[in-house]
Amino acid sequence: MARKVGHGWESPRWASWPAITNYLEAKINPDAQGRGFLVTNYLMDRDLDSFSYLKKVSTEGHLYNGFNLLTAEFSAKEDIVCYYGNRGSTQPIRLNPGVYGLSNSLLETPWRKLDHGKRLFSTVVEQQRQLSSERLVQDLINVLNNQELTTDPAMLSQGEGYNTGILPALSSVFVRTPHYGTRTNTVVLIDAAGAVTFMERTMLSCATNQWSSNTFQFQLQA
Repeated sequence: MARKVGHGWESPRWASWPAITNYLEAKINPDAQGRGFLVTNYLMDRDLDSFSYLKKVSTEGHLYNGFNLLTAEFSAKEDIVCYYGNRGSTQPIRLNPGVYGLSNSLLETPWRKLDHGKRLFSTVVEQQRQLSSERLVQDLINVLNNQELTTDPAMLSQGEGYNTGILPALSSVFVRTPHYGTRTNTVVLIDAAGAVTFMERTMLSCATNQWSSNTFQFQLQA
């Protein structure tokens, strides 16, 4: 992403963006490699583009518990977003422009909460021309914090053997249980001129009414 210089931010020619989710499965290998490094390794290894990095990861996918990994390169001229899930195809894919949903199954697996979240997201995006950037961010945060339960037999089937006490709570976009749940929301906006707004909201002390927010803005160079 942007690099901090002094008290400001240096505008990069491109912005790298990775994201990972775990794959819901009952059997976890305690000796598997840590999945979190797949994110930091992408940011550190600038010799590989987003697709080439996922191609490399796909050859080692068997070393990890289930995961989905997105990698992206955003620039003022072109955006590239790629996906690989080690419980699906053996090869990564480059995503065409569109609206996608990803939860704790493979990309676009039509879990009810995923379809529900996509509908909410699409409604906000359709209204975005009438919204200020601040209102757009807030409306997207509201989507990420939706707690409507949409119990899903497909999700329950995939999670068979998982912690049955938690499974029903996983049926909402915003997950909340006494000991487990959503802690962070992130919204990234990039307009046609390459202006980037990155907003992250983090729960404090596991209290749903206490949040800390940070916003960074910078410009992608042509």
